[in-house]
Amino acid sequence: MSDSAEYTPPAVWTWDSESGGTWAKINRPIAGATHEKTLPVGKHPMQLYSLGTPNGAKVTILLEELLALGHAGAEYDAFLIDISAGDQFGSDFVDINPNSKIPALLDRSVNPPVRVFESASILMYLAEKFGAFLPTAPAARAECLSWLFWQMGSAPYLGGGFGHFYAYAPMKIEYCINRFTMEVKRQLDVLDRNLATRPFIAGNEYTLADIAIFPWYGVLVTGDLYNAQEFLDVTSYRHVLRWAEQVGARPAVKRGKRVNKVWGPAEEQLAERHDAGDFTRAAS
Repeated sequence: MSDSAEYTPPAVWTWDSESGGTWAKINRPIAGATHEKTLPVGKHPMQLYSLGTPNGAKVTILLEELLALGHAGAEYDAFLIDISAGDQFGSDFVDINPNSKIPALLDRSVNPPVRVFESASILMYLAEKFGAFLPTAPAARAECLSWLFWQMGSAPYLGGGFGHFYAYAPMKIEYCINRFTMEVKRQLDVLDRNLATRPFIAGNEYTLADIAIFPWYGVLVTGDLYNAQEFLDVTSYRHVLRWAEQVGARPAVKRGKRVNKVWGPAEEQLAERHDAGDFTRAAS
């Protein structure tokens, strides 16, 4: 990789080599399936195909929260999609999500089954289907959705920007790290100022906004994402820390964080989830 000061872009960019870094082998400038692969189907209404990344954890946290409220229709099978092996480019997965990104949901409680892709879309679909975690009063709903889409617009700077250059890029580039660190700290300040005036992201109630933002920013400040808490001086965002600890203590959040996770301490992993007993069986 050349230093940016020495690189002159060509008139027409062509893909002639891997970009380098942890995820280089799965990045390509074209869409569509690369191979035929049939996805497994479980016994529950909701079929989730995912990985325990922040975007995947949003959905499993919501599903666990819905089950904790007694919504039996939210029972789900969570099958592991190994993005390092290119599972997201299999034919069945691409049929559900043409963008080849996790998570992807198939609702088989209706006929024909409904596909849902993009994490915020899945959150909204499930919240509206079960009438939970998305306020119905116009002002409260608008506030919740504003923060939900704040997360969708902001997190690429955290993940694809800061996370990539700080943790995964094949070399440390000062300009890139400084550029995205500045933006991530600005975002943390946005959250901190907001949470200084209210217990949860969108107000007094726990909503989709918290469920969407926690796996990215809550986990960032508690130390499980990019191992960057000292570098980012996360203790200075005391309201975010308070909120992150509060949300992270919820039993459904603890369960949701484990689903489709295949790294870290063994007690925090659960490669696939097919019923509630999987959590206790995996821990024993």
